[in-house]
Amino acid sequence: MAASPATEVEVGDYAVRVSNPGRIYFPDLGLTKLDLVNYYLSVGDGIVRALRERPCMLHRFPDGLAGEKVHQKRVPHGAPPWLETVRVKFPRYNRHADELCVTKLADVIWAVQMSTVEFHPWNSRRADTEKPDEWRIDLDPMPDCPFDRVKRVAGVAHEVLDELGITGYPKTSGGHGLHIYVRIRPEWPFGEVRRAALAFAREVERRAPDDVTTTWWRKDRDPEKLFVDYNQNARDHTIASAYSVRGVPTATVSTPIEWSEIPDVDPRDFTIKTVPARFAELGDLHKTIDDEAFSLATLLEWADRDGLDVAEDEA
Repeated sequence: MAASPATEVEVGDYAVRVSNPGRIYFPDLGLTKLDLVNYYLSVGDGIVRALRERPCMLHRFPDGLAGEKVHQKRVPHGAPPWLETVRVKFPRYNRHADELCVTKLADVIWAVQMSTVEFHPWNSRRADTEKPDEWRIDLDPMPDCPFDRVKRVAGVAHEVLDELGITGYPKTSGGHGLHIYVRIRPEWPFGEVRRAALAFAREVERRAPDDVTTTWWRKDRDPEKLFVDYNQNARDHTIASAYSVRGVPTATVSTPIEWSEIPDVDPRDFTIKTVPARFAELGDLHKTIDDEAFSLATLLEWADRDGLDVAEDEA
């Protein structure tokens, strides 16, 4: 198939050249690279808010979903001079990477031009990449766990957050689970955030023992339960951001939702085709997420009470 002529997209004060805009990215839906560009333009405020100033790993599909998936940390040479990066270090390998650091919508569209479908940001920002400002609660169903159980556990998590006086912002994962994000004060290193997340997960498990597991090794988990994946708060662990399209044939989107929507929500309803109209009607349901940052002090007290060590269950 011959390449389609390049087009130029005006994004604020910047022009982004989109090469081969007609390339099919989602064969089952007939959606192209330009469709993906237009989707991200339609949710611009939301995707920039979700990624702002965070190191970001890109999940690229240079040949569309029919081809190979590339996990890219480093911004390649030849990026436009206005594109910003943030350097993160990987002590275990004595290496570093200059990762994309989104500050404006043009950065997102540039990444899509580079064949990015999914955006996976860190839970810390460039001001101090070693101190997370986002605690992520990942409700991850095992293979035989029904979605009704996921929704039920989300209710338990909401109950615990309310008792802690903490505001959580839910979203679909774009897959079979749900995520809840909490802004926290950037005062603790990754290990302590993970320990607090484990304490929270154990409390949810105590309240819903028939539904929840916190067993680390996958082979030891009940396949019908939901795993509260506290390890998503470990250093350099990333999950798809709010408004990120997922690299699946149905082009689902990780979509912010209201707590009141959870009892009836079906994640399959949120796709590259449906989310733009929802966003136009409701705006960004996470628009107030940065208004207040919460303390982990109580959760760390729970971790101390339960004798949870930062290295416990470490993969």
